[in-house]
Amino acid sequence: MKRFCLMSGSILATVSVAIGAFGAHAWKAYLVSTQRLDTFETASKYQMYGALALLLLGIWQINSGNRFLKLASYLLLAGSIIFPGALYLICITQQNIWGAVAPIGGLSLILGFSCMAMAAYQKA
Repeated sequence: MKRFCLMSGSILATVSVAIGAFGAHAWKAYLVSTQRLDTFETASKYQMYGALALLLLGIWQINSGNRFLKLASYLLLAGSIIFPGALYLICITQQNIWGAVAPIGGLSLILGFSCMAMAAYQKA
């Protein structure tokens, strides 16, 4: 599981930086003209937050592993794909319907971080 977290977190972080750079440079005029720059930046930020959390989970699981850490890994990966993915789709398609998908990703992130808290509580 630790390898899964470290690989997933590394890939998500790489993609977040690449997409963020693309949005800040190559696509900035489009995002500004469609008033979606803030949405795009939010997506990139939350993707990186999820990536960093997965890297932390991978390190945490080197010395400890329990069901909450495993569940947190899956939830954070799902949330780190679904939430920013929905926001990226809003920016690309200009269809706000994708906003209905974003809360699923947000809830996954919230539950993932809550599972991390439970794992920390069990260790205390």
